[in-house]
Amino acid sequence: MDYKKIADLLFPNAKDVNQIESLYPKRQLKEGQVVSRFAPSPTGFMHIGNFFQMFISYNLTRVTDGIFFLRIEDTDFKREKKDAVNVVYEVLKKFGIKPDEYQTLDGVDIGDYGPYVQSQRLEIYQTYAKKLVAEGKAFPCFCRKTEGKEDVLKLRETKFNEDDEKEYDPCRNLTFEEIKQKIENGEKFAIRLKTKNTGKERIKFYDLIKGEIEAKANAKDFVILKNDGVPPYAFAHAIDDTLMGTTIVVRGEEYISSTPAHLELFDALGFKHPTYCHNPLICKIGENGNRRKISKRFDEEADMRYYFEQGYPETAVLEYLLNIINSGFEIWRANNPDKPWQEFKFGVKEITTVAPIFDLVKLNDISKNVIAKMSAQQVYENVLNWAKDYDKVFYKFLVENKEYAIKVFNIDREGPKPRKDIYKWSMIEDTFDYMFHKPKLLIEDKAKFNAFISSYLDEFTFPKEKEEWFAKVKEVAGKLGYALDNKQYKLNPEKFAGNVAKACEHIRIALTGRKDAPDLFELIQILGEEEVKARLKSSLD
Repeated sequence: MDYKKIADLLFPNAKDVNQIESLYPKRQLKEGQVVSRFAPSPTGFMHIGNFFQMFISYNLTRVTDGIFFLRIEDTDFKREKKDAVNVVYEVLKKFGIKPDEYQTLDGVDIGDYGPYVQSQRLEIYQTYAKKLVAEGKAFPCFCRKTEGKEDVLKLRETKFNEDDEKEYDPCRNLTFEEIKQKIENGEKFAIRLKTKNTGKERIKFYDLIKGEIEAKANAKDFVILKNDGVPPYAFAHAIDDTLMGTTIVVRGEEYISSTPAHLELFDALGFKHPTYCHNPLICKIGENGNRRKISKRFDEEADMRYYFEQGYPETAVLEYLLNIINSGFEIWRANNPDKPWQEFKFGVKEITTVAPIFDLVKLNDISKNVIAKMSAQQVYENVLNWAKDYDKVFYKFLVENKEYAIKVFNIDREGPKPRKDIYKWSMIEDTFDYMFHKPKLLIEDKAKFNAFISSYLDEFTFPKEKEEWFAKVKEVAGKLGYALDNKQYKLNPEKFAGNVAKACEHIRIALTGRKDAPDLFELIQILGEEEVKARLKSSLD
């Protein structure tokens, strides 16, 4: 059969392979340099599993001074969502991940191996499809619905006997004249790889995480170009990762089962096999106690935008992912509490082989430590950036009261044991609500409370020193029958209106609405004289 004649019939305008390959010279890499990529499909939000995969690729290139590029795989037009590409760029930007090569949102390729968007590479895929047909390694399939899913024809709906499949395939051995007639009749065609296997062969391939894997070789004539001229993942991946010089392909372990088919495709194209790194999938414990893949349907934290909306520091999320990706990171962080995570020597051998369990409590703990190390100024800047997008009213307050807000955020922040009760920016307003809003008061003994606060307000002068303030509290308390000696109070509590601690509690409730709050003198200094007097007076109403 004249395969070249068939190829010319099918793809009369396709370029020569040599023309294409001349545009993609081999990368000149130093020893050990890794080239890897993030290749998302814009089918909605960015799933944490995709981000997890991206972060592995990014770190493999980062520690080798390699090349990390972004390729948008937008050939699944039916599932593509509007603005989904924007989400990809937004997420990467907010997490400080900048690819070395990519296409900008306005269509400019940064790098020499573009286009970095698959829908702009259709001519390349058709060139290689023509090459395979011309070599007798692929054939046109005119069966209906040849998009790579199930075919309508009963022959394709039925699982073929592996020994007889090729003999009875309805399109595998069509003659040139039959193919020409179908094309003249307006019939659409897909291109299928003509497998060389019988279904009895087994192959072995190496995975950076799983080690050597043995599997049944592919024995199916699978679609490599759909009848609209668009390739499915397998074909596009083989061509793009080869031309773009990818040295390590990071992808989810769900692709392990299809790897034999992909490797046969690489062989048919005459390409070198890539190095695969199949990462485990992030899981959660379901209601039945079993592991399940973290899901956008059931888990809001599966969407990477969740962390922006909640206000998790980006560093905390990245450190949490490093913690579940790489077994050595937690020990490294314990030994290097003040170093940036970028100094961690990421190693592929330490990547977990078991599906990690997503643990929000662990993320919160990591985030608490990240925030505890920040200065009040850094907290203010982060909260301001978060509020600008997610809380316009609070944002306006922060802009108008910058110095005051920074003083508030500095409460219990400096010192050997900084506060660790905040793990996301959306908590800030509630945590310090008594500093931003008039407090709601719940008073157990209104008469005793009013008596003390009224007397304290009458004698209140704004204190400059803590000792001066505390002396005034004791003075007022003593006049009202409060015990100034706590030992005496413990011996005969019924003889006193309370102790000095109870007197301070009255002030604390009047100013904050809480029995437990940070150092009272510090709060008074931050609130200022006018606000303190206003709150004391208001508490009596």
